[in-house]
Amino acid sequence: MAHIKPFKAVYYNIDKVKDFRTVMAPPYDVINEEYQNDLHNRSPFNFTHIDLEKQFPNDDRTDNRYTRSKKTFQDWLKKRVMVEDSEPAVYFYRQEYKVQGQKYNRLGFISLMELHDEGDSKVHPHEKTHANAVDDRFQLTKALNSNLSCIFVCYSDVQKKVEKIFNKHLCATEPLIDVVDDNDIRNKVWRLTDEALIADINKSLEGQNLFIADGHHRYQVACEYRSHRRSRKIKSGGQESYNYVMTYFTNMDSKDLQIFPMHRILKKFPQDLSFLDEFFRIDKIKTKEELLILLAKAGKNEHAFGLYTRDGIKLLRLKNKLLIDREIKEGSSEYKKLDATILKNFVFDRQGIPSDDNIIYTKDLNEVTNMVDTGNADAGFVMNAVKIKQLKDIALNGEKMPPKTTYFYPKVLSGLTVYKMD
Repeated sequence: MAHIKPFKAVYYNIDKVKDFRTVMAPPYDVINEEYQNDLHNRSPFNFTHIDLEKQFPNDDRTDNRYTRSKKTFQDWLKKRVMVEDSEPAVYFYRQEYKVQGQKYNRLGFISLMELHDEGDSKVHPHEKTHANAVDDRFQLTKALNSNLSCIFVCYSDVQKKVEKIFNKHLCATEPLIDVVDDNDIRNKVWRLTDEALIADINKSLEGQNLFIADGHHRYQVACEYRSHRRSRKIKSGGQESYNYVMTYFTNMDSKDLQIFPMHRILKKFPQDLSFLDEFFRIDKIKTKEELLILLAKAGKNEHAFGLYTRDGIKLLRLKNKLLIDREIKEGSSEYKKLDATILKNFVFDRQGIPSDDNIIYTKDLNEVTNMVDTGNADAGFVMNAVKIKQLKDIALNGEKMPPKTTYFYPKVLSGLTVYKMD
């Protein structure tokens, strides 16, 4: 089964765009309205002008965010602001960044990934999708007949075969793209056109289970768009452009793959915390820094999370692991043991706390403490990060994690490559 395929990527023309920092953008789903305005104003060629066009009250069937994105994209191609590569390639992509002062270099590559019917697919999602978000991306894909952003997929390469190809053949050469983004992450892209080396990469992925880390909505859209296009064609040969989706692959066995915890901010939460005594050991903590140290230590052998309120900081540790199977009735053992599942079942559900407008998800601990300190929220739950093994086990079970359980860092920058279908 073929997993990957080189393609002629569409990317920014260095002769037309001198400063790539003005045109690149993070994924659309992490951009709020204020940041969207900032990116739009940086350059008329910023990628958000096609990936996240603005919506207006008087939009209609013929003039809306999707039709404007299509017109803008066509205009950029006509004026050669963006150009299509001269030959199919696989695009190696390295991100150089720091976390708590430590340097990391995450290496991956961008190629096409073949789509299959659900029963034949070895691609495993782990998060639920939302219908509105899927519809938005479907309409955009349909209008432009293109993949604007990559799906983020993890594969296993303990022997680092793919990395060795990069180090031997590309690392010392000049990159096609070299840009530092708004998070001070250096993004570099190289082209690989050697068919034999691409075949070696393909062989190293052959037969593997692949795990979606990010881009679940884009993956579902790609599958639905494939079905949409196939329904209009009497016979499909399987090699049509819509049978593939632009994908970023990275090695799940690498130490440079970082998963951040997703904390929970609760706008409304009970002031009386005595109900927590039934299931949790509760320790008072003096500082945020101490909480992070003790939470990480507890997470190695226990199920624990921090609780931040205006009355102080606490570390909550589940009293007995046997409580999990006794109290949580749905899901596999792996699913039940997720800290997010335990928090939902032992705390949120028992207090009737709604999970929609009342909960804000964030990777930023300072956002948790600031919202509580300023009175904009009653409480914040500080989480440990999900382990890659948990993600694999749950995905292979065909299950989906609770919303906003993982945050893979760094995000794959948008605007590096576009897959323009026939």
